[in-house]
Amino acid sequence: MKHKLNAIIEARIESIFEKIKAYREYLHQHPELSFQEFETMEFVAQKLTELGIPFEKNVAGTGVVGLIISSKHTESDNCIGLRADLDALPILEETDVDYKSKNVGVMHACGHDVHTSILLGAAEILNEIKEELPQPVKLIFQPGEETNPGGASLMIAAGILENPKVERMYALHVFPEMEAGKVGLRSGLYMASSDEIHIQIDGIGGHGALPEKCVNPLMMGAEFVLKASELIKRECPTDIPCVLSLGRFEALGSTNVIPSSAEIKGTFRTMNEEWRSEAHELLHNLAVEISEKYNGKINFKVSKGYPFLKNDEVLTSDLRQVFKDNLGGNFVHELPIRMTAEDFAFYSQKIPVCFFRLGVGNEKERITFGVHHPKFNIDSNALKTGIHTMVLAALQ
Repeated sequence: MKHKLNAIIEARIESIFEKIKAYREYLHQHPELSFQEFETMEFVAQKLTELGIPFEKNVAGTGVVGLIISSKHTESDNCIGLRADLDALPILEETDVDYKSKNVGVMHACGHDVHTSILLGAAEILNEIKEELPQPVKLIFQPGEETNPGGASLMIAAGILENPKVERMYALHVFPEMEAGKVGLRSGLYMASSDEIHIQIDGIGGHGALPEKCVNPLMMGAEFVLKASELIKRECPTDIPCVLSLGRFEALGSTNVIPSSAEIKGTFRTMNEEWRSEAHELLHNLAVEISEKYNGKINFKVSKGYPFLKNDEVLTSDLRQVFKDNLGGNFVHELPIRMTAEDFAFYSQKIPVCFFRLGVGNEKERITFGVHHPKFNIDSNALKTGIHTMVLAALQ
């Protein structure tokens, strides 16, 4: 059944659409890297000030947290959290839009400008209908989603889940593979943990014609690459999704030069914390084994990143039905497990959450490039759906 305020919400979305679109285009022109979102923070603060919504800025450095509260609630009442991320990526934009990034080499290629604009639009509408809210709403504009240790972990450490206590939280993310106007959800496990692997290999360099006098780090590295992949495939439990990808192998020798060192970098992703720790140990032990075999040295390090993201079953099921009732069943889709990572997962380890996808693609307009691509863009009409979904989530 449609929410009693749905017609009012839809009308207000139409009335503020051009303004929110302008917000998004301004933010797209002025992207800032993780934990450097100072101008973005001030932009958000200015808009919340104009709306009369109380807020705190400089949270975890460049975050902003606002609170919408009705006359029937107090500041000590538990609340609902809505989150948007603020940071951009170190990518040189290749679009030809009028609002192309003015900060050369920095681009909102992951849609965080979209997320921030949507939450500002939702905040405006929620503030107007705040007497209808079942609980206060905490607006969380978070820095540093793209970079370890993840802005979410720092926001949690700064206490944003308390005072007032956040009972549950929602967030959306652009999804260019889905047409604008549609949304996607998945209950339970949805996104993977993400760890960076850094391997430094030290051997003994020398003349390529005299390999017996050398310890070739390329041979050590090649054996590690092949055996690590086999090891993870063999030992990973069949019911646990898992990915090991080694994407960089560098050794600066030549046709007749065996280098003295090599470097390997990669990523390890999974959806189980026990297996995650076990896999780290297995890979470390393999590095030690190969080091001893060749009488060289392999320094194996793991930079532990975000945990896996798990959507609360009940929360997601309820929101899915709300979306079907108010957006239409044809616009709501089920999502597969995804091995990418998202620092919203830190919140999912603390409280019930629902992280869903917002379709932003448009094949007719050739808006089909994926996130992190230098030609990424969105169908601006997706802003309407995004605002609608966040307002509906807050009215749960």
